[in-house]
Amino acid sequence: MIQPIPCSVLSLDIGNKRIGIAGCDPLGISITHLPAIFRKTFDDDLKEFYRICSKRKVQGLIIGNPLDMHGKETKQSIRCKKYGIKLAACLNLPVAFINEHCSTLEAKEKFSLENDKTGRIDSASAAILLQQWLIEGPNLDDQH
Repeated sequence: MIQPIPCSVLSLDIGNKRIGIAGCDPLGISITHLPAIFRKTFDDDLKEFYRICSKRKVQGLIIGNPLDMHGKETKQSIRCKKYGIKLAACLNLPVAFINEHCSTLEAKEKFSLENDKTGRIDSASAAILLQQWLIEGPNLDDQH
């Protein structure tokens, strides 16, 4: 894979109850864990993402895609992809999908976050996905 051109992006770990969020600076040097969004309606989530994207001057979204251990789509990965494409379209941002298989487990171990219900584990997982994207790509694509 070709290393992507760094820019200010948000990385999302989309769950059924929370969306973990991490962001990076325009040069792709520092990754920041941001507070997770506790999901409500899509419109409520969208308002929160508008606020975050505007404040951080976000130029793209990186979305975790929970494929199975063989790299195949799952019910959750289909839901995440649909949500990510819809969110990117509403925000008018390009998007890239990253296989997030085992990212939550890695985040629990790396950041010592067991049984976390605050969203910190979700944002730590999003940070791992963002770090992976900065190293491996793929480039952001227009999905809308």
